Amino acid sequence: MDQRERFVAVQKNGDGDLTAFQTSNGRVLQYQEALQEVQAGRIAGVNSFKGRDGEFYIRGDADGDPTNNLDQLPRF
Repeated sequence: MDQRERFVAVQKNGDGDLTAFQTSNGRVLQYQEALQEVQAGRIAGVNSFKGRDGEFYIRGDADGDPTNNLDQLPRF
C-alpha cells in the first residue's frame, strides 16, 4: 500500500482558488510548498502540470472518482 501522505483538506481564497492543503499527517502546506512536495513525489493521488501561462499547478490524479477531487475536499 502507498505510504505517502495525501491531501485531506484545503483552504481557498475569495476567488475559489486553492491556497493551502492539509495532509493526512496533519501538516499544513501553503500552495508553493505543496507543489514542491507533489513534484518530489511525496504526496499520493495528485500530480503537477504546466498551465498555458507557464506556471505549474496541482491537480488530482484522474481516477474517475469526483469525490476525491481537490475542489471537493473539506475546508480547514
